[in-house]
Amino acid sequence: MSKPLLIEIGVEELPAIPFLKEYPNIEKKYSQVLQKYSLLCEFEFYYTPRRLVLWHREFPLYQADKQEEFYGAPLNIAYKDEKPTPAALGFAKKCGVDVDELQTAIKGGKEVLYYKKVSSGSKSKEVIGRIVDEFLKSLNFGKSMRWGYNEESFIRPIRSIACLLGSDVVEFESFGVKSLNKAFPHRHISYEPFSFDLAGDYFKKIQDAGITLFADERRQNILKDFKDIEEQNSVKIEIDDDLLAEVVAITEHPKALMGSFDEEFLRVPAEVIMTSMKEHQRYFPVFKNGILSNNFIVVSNAISDDYSLIISGNEKVLRARLSDALFFYENDLKNGLDFSGLRDVLFLDGLGSVFDKEMREKNIIDYLYKKYEKRLVAQNGDKDKLLDLLHRSVLFSKADLLSEVVYEFTELQGLMGYYYAKAAGEDELISLSIKEQYLPNSEDSPLPSKLFSALVALSNKIDSLMALFSIGKIPTGTKDPFALRRAANGIIKIVLEYGLEFDISKDLLFISKQYKSFDFTLIEQFFIERIYQFFDVNPSLVKSVLNSGERDIVRLSLKIQALDKIVNSSGFKESFTTFKRVANIIKNIDFENIKIDNKLLENSEEMGLYSEFHKVKNGDFETYESKLDALFALKPFIDDFFDNVMVNVEDEKIKTNRQNLIASIYQEFKAIADIKEISV
Repeated sequence: MSKPLLIEIGVEELPAIPFLKEYPNIEKKYSQVLQKYSLLCEFEFYYTPRRLVLWHREFPLYQADKQEEFYGAPLNIAYKDEKPTPAALGFAKKCGVDVDELQTAIKGGKEVLYYKKVSSGSKSKEVIGRIVDEFLKSLNFGKSMRWGYNEESFIRPIRSIACLLGSDVVEFESFGVKSLNKAFPHRHISYEPFSFDLAGDYFKKIQDAGITLFADERRQNILKDFKDIEEQNSVKIEIDDDLLAEVVAITEHPKALMGSFDEEFLRVPAEVIMTSMKEHQRYFPVFKNGILSNNFIVVSNAISDDYSLIISGNEKVLRARLSDALFFYENDLKNGLDFSGLRDVLFLDGLGSVFDKEMREKNIIDYLYKKYEKRLVAQNGDKDKLLDLLHRSVLFSKADLLSEVVYEFTELQGLMGYYYAKAAGEDELISLSIKEQYLPNSEDSPLPSKLFSALVALSNKIDSLMALFSIGKIPTGTKDPFALRRAANGIIKIVLEYGLEFDISKDLLFISKQYKSFDFTLIEQFFIERIYQFFDVNPSLVKSVLNSGERDIVRLSLKIQALDKIVNSSGFKESFTTFKRVANIIKNIDFENIKIDNKLLENSEEMGLYSEFHKVKNGDFETYESKLDALFALKPFIDDFFDNVMVNVEDEKIKTNRQNLIASIYQEFKAIADIKEISV
């Protein structure tokens, strides 16, 4: 038997970001509590900023019967002379029955004492209050608060609880609030709660109370308003998905409205205006003909016949924000970029100032410039000028940390340096590299657009890694407070994008000499772990290439991709047993002294294999894939050899020669990948 169950937790306005972080866990946590009470069933979860709603179309009226099985001692221990021993008596007591009620069962091949206990489920109405209380206490929004005389805390004060099972109010108290059949409407409708007599009636009454309960409906209403505004005004609204999710979470009756601001504020870089809008006011920027316009979109939560006052109020707030931004920006332009003050800005304890970091990056730039000088000159010309430009780029790269705009909008660091460098007449290469120094900064982030910028970005990421490893700030488990994994991934992406020769052992070891001495194998292993994570292939393929001794990132990538393509080709798995046999035979071979004496080749099969292998060994292959194809094409010759040639013969010279032939094939493979590590 079942009835509809409606639970609404009425709260003061929930902060959107903490709520949205916990949102993916809410249904799972509720399910876990239901399961604990043997009442797991289908439900739906809805939310607005002032309510959390759980809806069961069919909720069991009784908990499921609980069945428990108990196993006791073997019969030869439980009974002596047909009388129960203390083992039997203790087991009966544990089960809560007399000894005569015990049964037997076979367990582990022995007949043992056994008892099955079936407990009838309680009325669900008796435990719903506990379910709600445990569910609310399981939610983790980060910070929480207490209110009134409550000893318990929640993200915001709980003001009402509505709970109806069919037409019956389920009475309980949680967080000092007693359950009723009442809920609060939109504040512009009334401050008094409305009541409902059936669980299902709630949805009609909440709609009449000015509440759009379903988040997806609120989202669609906002997007429809956006579309109408765009069509009516010939503009384009930039839709930030995260901002949209936040606005959906803070509105119960959303209405998108367009406001405007003075055109003089457009003198401020567009990114500053957009950041001020989105981060501080939750406004959406508006573009006209691809250029930021002096309009904005605010999503109101009001119910009104006249929204003009709401628009003007938001315009006034934004005007104050943009006035500050314009003031800061013009001050920064007057002051210009100056990196000398960075000597007084601490980078990290043990690593000196931000200026010290720039000096380390400058040394790294010198090293990178020597490696890639020819490519840089080919792209940019003026060999004598390039190194000086790189040095200036590094020195000015963090200078905007001292600016007023970046102090106000820290997320614009680098970008503001770009604008200030341009305004100061710096070379375009310098200003662009300042802008792109942190790229890539996320999974889907673009990469630096020029090799010049890429080297500046590499110097920044390499220093961050080396410096932090040198003082023991190494990521552990899921903890990576300084985003060093992201930095390593960024290095890999940049190197691959530009095809740079970069060895994670040799190059990083050389660079590490300017840092406090530390165990370099830690950073090498850290990069190897990143390599495993970076390539979406069978991990054994990555291991096989790494086992070949390869540490150049580009060559690693080419070898892994070539091997992956061949291993995933049709029929490879069946034919690979031949090469596993090759790997097994050479386990005890001394690879320092491999020589093949063709005068000791006695029969046609070994001669044939030697001849074909010699062609491959001396062949000219343009790609690793073509070389691997040729090596794997030796399979029929290797099979003939294994079928017709005895390797372990009495004559030691012939035995060694045959082992060396197989070892030479293995060694040629290992120049690309260690085949013994491949698992398919």
